[in-house]
Amino acid sequence: MIRSSTLAISALICGILGNPGAVSAQQTIESAGLTIATTPAITSDYVFRGLSQTRNRPAAQLTLDVEHTSGLYVGAFLSNVAFAGTNARQELDLNAGYRMEVAGVKLDLGATYYAYPGYDAPTGGYELNFYEFALRASYEVAPVKFVGLAAISPNFTGESGLGVYLEGGFDMALDFGFTIGGRVGYQWVERNFARAGRNEGAFGADDYLNVSLFASREIVGGVIGTLSAVFTSLDPRADCFGGAKVCDDRVVFTLSRPF
Repeated sequence: MIRSSTLAISALICGILGNPGAVSAQQTIESAGLTIATTPAITSDYVFRGLSQTRNRPAAQLTLDVEHTSGLYVGAFLSNVAFAGTNARQELDLNAGYRMEVAGVKLDLGATYYAYPGYDAPTGGYELNFYEFALRASYEVAPVKFVGLAAISPNFTGESGLGVYLEGGFDMALDFGFTIGGRVGYQWVERNFARAGRNEGAFGADDYLNVSLFASREIVGGVIGTLSAVFTSLDPRADCFGGAKVCDDRVVFTLSRPF
């Protein structure tokens, strides 16, 4: 993966996961104490932390979240992907964790395993699969909700070593059913580029800042439309995966329907 609120607070910008503008929709199994949320989505570009995972192409996605009244939860996220120079065609994320509230602050401590079924590392290439631990937090002062994310991977995608990501932002409810918001994040990676003569992985881009702004609203029948603008500090030609054109500033449109 060039590169997750179910899998990540910025999930819309990483795809539709955890769409910050989504209406609340879920099913409950009271006898088991379970709440189940399912969100299919289509998006003009699957973006994760400011970087396109589909090389500027559309994606179809599905998010599943199952939470127990105790606060324990499991979830999954499925999407098509397209990475230059690889046969990776799909991404399957599996996650689990615990949610709680302390002094009005909602906390989510979880882990996610990012997998690419069917992917075979090319000669001289590296594995894409990785796992990550994350702490997410949100605090609401109506009509604004402040959100934050801290994530760490012992061996980030591409076998690139320690990866650390920090993000903060807000969502704000407006009149006429609109929600607007923004996120600012920074990604650090231990080994950004492969070094000659060393058998070690590499991410493929410098450490970078990413900024996203969005506006969303229910269109009809529970379908949410979200328009996002995404920016990164990377030079699309000099700093970005050999000029793969996945780091450009972009506008993304997403339709989702929470159930």
